[in-house]
Amino acid sequence: MKLKKILCLNYNGDELEDNYWKELSVLGAKRVLVVEADAKNHIDADALLVKLGAKIDRKLIDNFSHLKYIGMLGTGYGGIDVKYAALKNITVTNIADYAIEGVAEFTIAILLEYLRSVAQAKAQAKQGNFSDNFSGIEIKGKTFGVIGLGHIGARTAELAQAFGAHVIYWSKNRKKEIEQKGIKFSDNLFSQANIITINLALNPETENFLNADRIASIKKGAIVINPSPMELLDFHALISRLKKGDITFMLDHSDEMTKEQLEALKPFDNCIIYPPIAYLTAEASKRKKRIYIDNLKNFIVGKPTNKVS
Repeated sequence: MKLKKILCLNYNGDELEDNYWKELSVLGAKRVLVVEADAKNHIDADALLVKLGAKIDRKLIDNFSHLKYIGMLGTGYGGIDVKYAALKNITVTNIADYAIEGVAEFTIAILLEYLRSVAQAKAQAKQGNFSDNFSGIEIKGKTFGVIGLGHIGARTAELAQAFGAHVIYWSKNRKKEIEQKGIKFSDNLFSQANIITINLALNPETENFLNADRIASIKKGAIVINPSPMELLDFHALISRLKKGDITFMLDHSDEMTKEQLEALKPFDNCIIYPPIAYLTAEASKRKKRIYIDNLKNFIVGKPTNKVS
């Protein structure tokens, strides 16, 4: 089977290298890069390729009467109405597990930078000031809580455990194989952990998972790291907690936030915002693009991979 038209929505061509574009071109009679405003002129498309942040609702789906496939160039697919896509017999795929090491290592990296004031010390030395007027905090012995024990969460837990932390986790389903390694399940993680990482995929079930009650229950003095979509949190509840000044919050999905949200967080010294860089390693980039192309290839031969709908 060969697709009639592959529509790349809001792509500019820089998302993939030439070799990947060539592979895509072989899979369809036509491959078109188009902005959303012009999508209505391509109602004959049978495959729709989208990027993180894309909003694919019922109205847009209904615009394509021949649509069979939606491929997400990323992990999060919360902006796609997957239930409606399933009703229309449209396969939706994402890219899972391509940046496990990158995100887990980034989480530990920014934690260490914060605990040991690495950037500040480096800048001070650059100015010729070599005084040792610093104090740090060790990870060893701290209670390290992981929310969501998928592949990234599990790897983060392993790294924290290697530092000597007492690691606890919460996940929708218990992970007995992980618990055998000494990582313990806890229903009271928010009130127990000195350090918390959030490793949940965004979907209708997890949106606003960190509601006002959970955010209010976070232990005083805790460091919360979120290398996941900010839609997982009740934003107004987070602002209220940050105003108290008794937790530190770090995030890197800033590209998916509104300008108003970023402005609201800017005044807080206890909120550290990074560009979306957790997943950006050379190794992860290669895996991501390979999986992306292979998802479509496997769909065409009737064996879809990374299917979410």
